[in-house]
Amino acid sequence: MERSSDLPGWRRGAELTGRRLECSALDRLIKDVRSGSSQALVVHGEPGVGKTALLEYVAAQALGCRVIRAAGIQSEMELVFAGLHQLCAPALDLLDHLPAPQRDALRTAFGLSAGPPPDPFLVGLAVLSLLSEAAEQQPLICLVDDVQWLDQASAQVLAFVSRRLGEEAIGLLFTARAGSTNLAGVPELALAGLQEADARTLLNALLRSPLDMRVRDQIILEARGNPLALLELVRGLSPTELAGGFGLPSAAPLSHDLEESFLQRVAALPDRTRTLLLVAAADPSGDSALVWRAARWLGIAPNAATPAADADLADFGTRVRFRHPLARAAAYHGSTIQQRQAAHRALAEATDQAHDPDRRAWHRAQAAPGADEDIAAELERSADRARARGGLAAASAFLKQAATLTLDPAKRAGRAVAAAQAEIQAGSFDAAQDLLSMIEPGPLTASQQAGADVVRAQLAFNTSRGGEAPVLLLKAAKQLESIDVALSRATYLDALSASVFAGRLASPGGHVPEAARAASAAPRSPHPPTPVDLLLDGMARGLHHGYADGVPPLTAALEAFGTNMTAEEELRWMWLAGITAIRLWDDARWNQLSIRYVQLARQTGALSELPLALTQRAFTLLFAGDLPSAASLIDELHVVQEATRSGLAPYGAMILAALRGDEDQVASLADTALRDVTTRGEGIGINFAEWSKALLNNGLGRYDLATAAGEISVDYDKDLASHCWSLPELVESAARSGKTETAHRAYSRLSEMAEAARSDWVLGVQARCHALLADDEAAEPLYQEAIDRCSKTYLRVDLARAHLLYGEWLRRQRRRIDAREQLTVANSMLEEMGMTAFAARASRELRAAGGRTHKRAVPTQSQGLTAQEEQIARMARDGLSNPEIGTRLFISARTVQYHLRKIFTKLGITSRSQLESVLPGAPSRL
Repeated sequence: MERSSDLPGWRRGAELTGRRLECSALDRLIKDVRSGSSQALVVHGEPGVGKTALLEYVAAQALGCRVIRAAGIQSEMELVFAGLHQLCAPALDLLDHLPAPQRDALRTAFGLSAGPPPDPFLVGLAVLSLLSEAAEQQPLICLVDDVQWLDQASAQVLAFVSRRLGEEAIGLLFTARAGSTNLAGVPELALAGLQEADARTLLNALLRSPLDMRVRDQIILEARGNPLALLELVRGLSPTELAGGFGLPSAAPLSHDLEESFLQRVAALPDRTRTLLLVAAADPSGDSALVWRAARWLGIAPNAATPAADADLADFGTRVRFRHPLARAAAYHGSTIQQRQAAHRALAEATDQAHDPDRRAWHRAQAAPGADEDIAAELERSADRARARGGLAAASAFLKQAATLTLDPAKRAGRAVAAAQAEIQAGSFDAAQDLLSMIEPGPLTASQQAGADVVRAQLAFNTSRGGEAPVLLLKAAKQLESIDVALSRATYLDALSASVFAGRLASPGGHVPEAARAASAAPRSPHPPTPVDLLLDGMARGLHHGYADGVPPLTAALEAFGTNMTAEEELRWMWLAGITAIRLWDDARWNQLSIRYVQLARQTGALSELPLALTQRAFTLLFAGDLPSAASLIDELHVVQEATRSGLAPYGAMILAALRGDEDQVASLADTALRDVTTRGEGIGINFAEWSKALLNNGLGRYDLATAAGEISVDYDKDLASHCWSLPELVESAARSGKTETAHRAYSRLSEMAEAARSDWVLGVQARCHALLADDEAAEPLYQEAIDRCSKTYLRVDLARAHLLYGEWLRRQRRRIDAREQLTVANSMLEEMGMTAFAARASRELRAAGGRTHKRAVPTQSQGLTAQEEQIARMARDGLSNPEIGTRLFISARTVQYHLRKIFTKLGITSRSQLESVLPGAPSRL
């Protein structure tokens, strides 16, 4: 039925029949890219509906644009970054233009150089920068076919890039089977079947002679508007059948019809051609040299390709290309298991062990008729290489296949556990659960059982902060005591962290007191204690025996933290070190650690760690009174969470809103957080949400509401950090609302910490709280002590509040002149910091004392900037380059420059050096 010497081009035109709306949408995409804008679009629909034809349409129409391509291949889904490498290979000569961390991450991901496993989001940012560099030279269009068959690492990166496109001349066009979710959030274009009139037009274009009307209607009915189905139905009928309608198939599911059509056409080929097609289908790299080496190993001559080309199933040119994915599937799945094994064996023999060991290992595994320890060990080595490149899902796939080929139960269990751990790190929790089921029959060694329990605990912790995670970690730590003391102690520390996160929502046996009691009995390390050992000892002692017992080892842990530790070790325990500094009321150490945390996360590209790092640093800035800088970090945190899909509760945003006195924002954030953390079992979030309400209402002078929230916040009395803030709030609100017994109980718990920690911070807060409860004679020196001690710290919020409380007390003592002095200082500080509610409280008191208030002039030059423009302006003011800003905000340097031009116009300036004079807030060191 073919009638053109240029059949592929002719068919493409025929398959586009009736696609006027879709082509119009794609024409707009091309136009936008040519004009310097970016777009991403997913075209999805059933097999044969014309998705690939639309890609070819774009490639033909994109004159003046550079077009690069990739395609997902089902049998290549386990090879890490295979699809991404296809797409980026033509632009790799631009790698040196990328910032060093991005360049190194991409080189490691593609196996071009060795290095630590790159963060997948840093790889995504590197790809965005690489494509942006390519688009600087010429508008760029990226065509990616069959996204549903991309390897997971590539799909995640391309989804990330699609969501972060800005003002680059880049178009990303994907095709996917209907229902594919690999690119969730990217605009979609659903491709349905052709309308009946268009289907008739296409059918007429396919025919060389008139067709009986009834036969034509039956063909159109059978095809249901699917262009490929029309082609295949017509191809499969003889002139007699077309004329009279005999032999037409009855209506059947479309996919079955198409698959059967391709299967029949493959089956009609000579044996040697079918084998050649099978070899080509088994290795989807398209490397014709590799296919022909494997074919020679099987004794197949080059002329075997001719029948496949004549049947329009595959083309064996400089690259091997199947006409359609269904043709590839038919060639592969239409063969027997033994035939497929033989094809993979030939490909393994033809694959260079030194150049491509992982592909060779995968082919050897597919060729194996049964258990084979030699192949399993080779797969394990491939898994290590995949993990080193950041391909956690690929590492799991290799390990799972290795476990399947392993006869020894102990080795099989170990590989399955390692595969499950990789899946958890990759965020594939369902796949991890399936892998755990592989080891349930056992038998397991004690070490393997402990490893399995650790994986189960990690799975529980990642899916629900509470639940069984602390209990499972404690069980695993106990089992590891006689196997690996260092690992046992680290697991006990993980258990304590999990129990703190779970808090009041932990399952029985996993609450903080129970975890602390178990951890306090952990075996001692036979080596000199490391900072991690000291953290464990201090946490366990402090939470089990009392706060004071934990102070010496925790102080020693913080002093030693970072010494002889790798960056990976520091990052793993930095969150715990930071909250330990807070619990010890060591403001100087907390400040240093929070700076180091952010710097380390950025320098190493550990973007998945960045949300916690930014949150901790934002808190130091909030209580230093630098609300604009804290707000900037919180805005950056939102960008990171959007890019990485992090589920961290909005801790920093809640407290920022409370300090600003924003009732609506606190209510919205706290209520949402409470629902979210309760669902996840993250009990620590309840403490923070209720503390934010207490802080807000103390500022507003609504002490009954503050007391109610404060009591809930401190109700679970084993929190590591938030009680340093929530206890003083409860003392103040309870004392002001006449609930003296509640105030004294909270003060007693605060005093326990103050007597042991003895820092200026805690002693200043203690003195402030004590003054609220003391008689008139004792109160004044306590207020003065609070001011003196807080002035020695960088925590200006506590200092301002000490001035405010002292001024309020002085006014009630009718010492109006003294009161005005303190209240003026408080009002000025609070206004300057942007603590609106507390500033209004100070202003009311000052007026009542006969003083005059002056509103702080808030710079207004930055008004009119969008939130993103505000972020970019601040970072540029702070000295960051365009690539550095782009790295932080997950956009390209070109997009940064585009926004800076708009910012300068809005602010009426012409250079970066003028930003400092028009933007409020002090420059950030981060």
